[in-house]
Amino acid sequence: MPQKYPFSAVVGCGYDPTTTSGLDDMGLALVLTSISPEIGGVLVRGEKGSAKSTTVRALADVLPWIDVHDGDRFSTDPHDTNATSPDLSTDPGAARGPVVSRPVRLVELPVGATEDRVLGSLNLEKALTAGSVEFEPGLLARAHRGVLYVDEVNLLHDHLVDLLLDAAATGQVTVERDGVSIGHSARFVLIGTMNPEEGELRPQLLDRFGLTVEVAAPRDPALRVDVVRRRLAFDRDPAAFVATYATQQAELTRRIAEARARIDDVTLGDAALLKVAEVCAAFEVDGLRADIVTARTAVAHAAWAGRRFVTRADIRAAALLALPHRRRRNPFDAPGLDEKLLDEILGDDDLPEPPEPEGPTPADDATDASDESPTEAPADIEPGDTDSTDPAPGDTTPTDPDPAQGAASDDIAAILPPAPQQPQPTGDGTSTTVKSGDAYRPRLFTVGGLGHGTPGRRSRALGDTGRRVGARPGHGAGALHLVETLRAAAERHATSDTARTAEGRFTLHASDLRTAVREGREANLLLFCVDASGSMAARKRMTQVKAAILSLLTDAYRRRDKVALVSFRGTDAELTLPPTGSIEVAVALLDDLPAGGRTPLAAGLLTAADVVRRERLRDARLRPLLVVVTDGRATAGTDAVARSRQAAAHLAALGVPGVVVDCEEGPLRLGLARILAGHLEAEHVPMARVSATGLVDVVNGRVA
Repeated sequence: MPQKYPFSAVVGCGYDPTTTSGLDDMGLALVLTSISPEIGGVLVRGEKGSAKSTTVRALADVLPWIDVHDGDRFSTDPHDTNATSPDLSTDPGAARGPVVSRPVRLVELPVGATEDRVLGSLNLEKALTAGSVEFEPGLLARAHRGVLYVDEVNLLHDHLVDLLLDAAATGQVTVERDGVSIGHSARFVLIGTMNPEEGELRPQLLDRFGLTVEVAAPRDPALRVDVVRRRLAFDRDPAAFVATYATQQAELTRRIAEARARIDDVTLGDAALLKVAEVCAAFEVDGLRADIVTARTAVAHAAWAGRRFVTRADIRAAALLALPHRRRRNPFDAPGLDEKLLDEILGDDDLPEPPEPEGPTPADDATDASDESPTEAPADIEPGDTDSTDPAPGDTTPTDPDPAQGAASDDIAAILPPAPQQPQPTGDGTSTTVKSGDAYRPRLFTVGGLGHGTPGRRSRALGDTGRRVGARPGHGAGALHLVETLRAAAERHATSDTARTAEGRFTLHASDLRTAVREGREANLLLFCVDASGSMAARKRMTQVKAAILSLLTDAYRRRDKVALVSFRGTDAELTLPPTGSIEVAVALLDDLPAGGRTPLAAGLLTAADVVRRERLRDARLRPLLVVVTDGRATAGTDAVARSRQAAAHLAALGVPGVVVDCEEGPLRLGLARILAGHLEAEHVPMARVSATGLVDVVNGRVA
């Protein structure tokens, strides 16, 4: 078995007994949620090449081993008298097999996994050869009492997100499908890693992560040298390198085990609990889940530090990990927490030590009840409960509410910015507030027919995600459709005597296999082609254009679309923003978009055509939408207008749908943008009719 890179060998995760925690933020977050799985897991955000996956995969090796029944595929705790397992007898007098110890599992959930692989399904081999119905456990069963790791969690399909939300909220998995009816425990430490440049995480799943950390490669040359030296040493002789860190690994394991044993004895006093509430209220987090997670993290941190009660330092460390992703912010704002404000709220004085309990008297029970209030919150805000939008246990159908029905994205609406150049709330109820979401819920039009693009939230499409609507021959990508497969075998049996064995059981041929066809939604490529010439800048149109594009980027954030930006000015055009799913990068580049010079319209259109051509080579299923923002003038080079119309006709021949936003103003208008729209076979929209939110309606209608 190949050696894993040691957890303590990761720079910043090595155990240092001279420090309070001995770990950096990422290592501390992973350890705390391992000490107290009720915290809810960790989300690690960071740039590529920052050792996110290496650190997470190494975590399991420093976790204490667990006891299980030998042969129990569901890892039931032998010391829990109430625990049940489909593999174990429910008869109290029946033997359950010997108890053995084994390492904690780290189960990886691929972003392209199927529902059957995640939840478990009918054992096809037993069903087809022995005629028996037997459940084959999925990844969630394998991860019970261990770690479930999702790399690139922001790219996880929505239907898998729904399954994770359900399991994380209830700690149970219920499967009712294909003749199988079964339920089992699924309590695990959920860890996700992601690169924000590849797109943001669904807010509903984001809130389910108890803690979040931002990581980046060290900028100190000495630290970078240390990282490279360690990696080269590991690659050269993995066994010797692992042996070098065996002592630190064992020390970390011992300290985690001691913290787990100590955590029930840590006291969360009234003063500490009040300070947690003050911190969460000051940072204006929604709901009470932040208070609960912060309290639990503070208790785990106190246990890790060897303290008997929660202190100011514990609350500070917990807040820095539990609140950054829960505070209200625009999707384009940098994550993080204002540490200066946090220190002001916490103050300089240490919290008073809570009194020791004297005994289980009624008065003491009443006092203890206030200390335990974080775990006795109302059911509708407890992390173990499902939200009203979460799927029911066992429901494997992905939810995709239609924004037109008013159920679009209440979770997202709370973090979206107000429309650019719109008045802020005045308190009289007349202006649009962020929570109303009216400016960000345009009517969603649907594309005629069905596409085959990457999963998203805009247009109807056939693919590997969504509800099952049929089957197709062959067993390529996608889940096997068992019923249709058996139907095909039965039809073959009707015309052939070789479809069954001598015992009367079915035999399957490759021609019998059927793959499920699913209908969901797809994303689009929104390609902006923006006139950044001097006339646009002189008339201050760029301010309005940027506001409109920003509003559309916000909508693309919801729909999971990719965006790209081509700007043209002077004598040429450039691809300012290559196609990306990162809205943060798009906004940053848009803010610095230069303007001035002549108008090379033809160059801009040809550059857009080149972007479309390249993207179709990468993914022919991704349908683009071209948004040209111009007054139609072309002033760069000879025969500029004629060349621009030829370029427009070329784009039309490529079958690229488009919208031309006409920026021409004044009493005397040449109508060049309308003519350009005709050559593009695109919709013409005067700028006077386009506001920051109006453009969203126009583009949504054109995409649909």
